Amino acid sequence: MIVVSVTYQAIEDSKFDFDYYTTKHLPLVRSLWGNCGLLKAEGVRGIAMPAGGPIIFVATALLTFESADHFQRAAQKHGKEIMADIKNFTPIAPVVQINEPLG
Repeated sequence: MIVVSVTYQAIEDSKFDFDYYTTKHLPLVRSLWGNCGLLKAEGVRGIAMPAGGPIIFVATALLTFESADHFQRAAQKHGKEIMADIKNFTPIAPVVQINEPLG
């Protein structure tokens, strides 16, 4: 199992439409990749830093896949559609990383 993190850096004066992200984009990801090995897709919103100060990331998606191969095949099959939708909620370029769960 792997977890793909998709992070959006908090950039001053950059918009992030959370309504669109939660009601359109995440459901799009689930619908296109649900049959491609995606087990879970959730988004989290950055709200605070423990010691105060500005947040580093405005949002992060956590996408759990059966394997890295499943993610690669899903990305090949529908990645362009999903990436093209990002402009509908933010101009911030996402940082995508493949992670291995611990514990």
